[in-house]
Amino acid sequence: MNKLNTRQVIANSGVQFGTSGARGLVTQFTPEVCVAFGHAFIHALSGRFEFKQIAIAIDNRPSSPEMAKACIAAIESVGLEAVYYGVIPTPALAFSAMQDGIPCIMVTGSHIPFDRNGLKFYRPDGEITKLDEQLILNAEVDFDARIMLPELIANDVAAQRYVERYVQLFDATLLQGKRIGIYEHSSAGRDLYRGLFEALGAEVISLGRTDEFVPIDTEAVAECDKRKGKIWSQQNGLDFIFSTDGDGDRPLVADETGEWLRGDILGLLCAQALGIEALAVPVSCNTMIAASPAFKRVSQTKIGSPYVIAEFDELSRYYSSVAGFEANGGFLLGSDISINGKCLNALPTRDAVLPALMLLAEAKHSKIVDLLRALPRRFTSSDRIQNYATEKSQQIIGKATEQPECLLRTLGFEDSLVSGVDVTDGLRMTLASGDIVHLRPSGNAPELRCYAESDSVEKSNALVIQTLNKLQHIAPTDL
Repeated sequence: MNKLNTRQVIANSGVQFGTSGARGLVTQFTPEVCVAFGHAFIHALSGRFEFKQIAIAIDNRPSSPEMAKACIAAIESVGLEAVYYGVIPTPALAFSAMQDGIPCIMVTGSHIPFDRNGLKFYRPDGEITKLDEQLILNAEVDFDARIMLPELIANDVAAQRYVERYVQLFDATLLQGKRIGIYEHSSAGRDLYRGLFEALGAEVISLGRTDEFVPIDTEAVAECDKRKGKIWSQQNGLDFIFSTDGDGDRPLVADETGEWLRGDILGLLCAQALGIEALAVPVSCNTMIAASPAFKRVSQTKIGSPYVIAEFDELSRYYSSVAGFEANGGFLLGSDISINGKCLNALPTRDAVLPALMLLAEAKHSKIVDLLRALPRRFTSSDRIQNYATEKSQQIIGKATEQPECLLRTLGFEDSLVSGVDVTDGLRMTLASGDIVHLRPSGNAPELRCYAESDSVEKSNALVIQTLNKLQHIAPTDL
């Protein structure tokens, strides 16, 4: 019988783990590669967890159904039952699987370009760790090279559970009188968000639905989407716009003016509204978070949900309510909490709905813009250069770490002095002026990201634009 080996197939595929699962080109995720990942995942959990089922769901990428079929083929070939939930948000899949105490696999490339996709893996107790990633990559499992792809028949239980998770927390009149636009595009949750917001009393208007996949990046909102937000808000008299990235774990929300909020600011407002005691946030988040008196402790981590989640164990030793969020807006609830006298179970994976609802709850008798005006005057901006070789990014950052002011001069900031350098993740330079410039290669795609922080939106935007424009045309040898 013709056999293949998981370790060899995965190693030869070109697919790699990034900050959010295994990612690669669609052409690299062949049926054999997806089956190999399925077997390796099961093997990595063997002996540590007991389960008879594995749940699986997908986003709206055209390549996702075939990848799901291959994963299901692997699951069923070892005598386990695959529970297929169709197109739903990643947090909906993770929540349902955790309720059932079973592992799950999400087929999604999140926000990365159309020609790529990915696999996210969850243990019965939540996201896999970096150690789990190595166990998957190093697993040695032989499997049959003949692959029969099954038919996909979707179960709607996970979608129902996810909606009920939030609807039961609030009075049915929470959003009464509110006009909410849902920028649906190709989001995995677009078919359930309307019902969720309507169940809480809102009038909902669907916006921008498309059958073509749209790679929304909540950290680098496209100029066309910025214009759409303002136009939609004005034309429809909206109080709020809700959207997400492709797999529904990162929120993109706009205030009454159609201005999209930064994800870390949304996370800050959500954590304050929840009364969270201790936070874990990536180092790329706005410095006002660490300086906030609302929290007893704020731990800063590398960028990526696995690092935020890893910090929860430490924080939970000392604090009763623990959470985290990322600059992309994904909110991770690290402990059970009480809202309106009702228990909300921990969901230690990125979620888009909770921060949106908590913001709306806080703005029930005011306006979102008023909540934003009450915050300290620190503003962040970010963008990316796509198709920028990771090796080039690493070389530039490596040289600049040794001589940061040399990089600043090359970027055109001749009069700027560096007062501090943080290499927790990439190169984060604090300037004598108080401004911050942070460079980091993406962990999911060949992209170089720039984060900037200043005391005005105009200045933070200008820092990002100038930095990325200059980096387009320099080589590591220029430093």
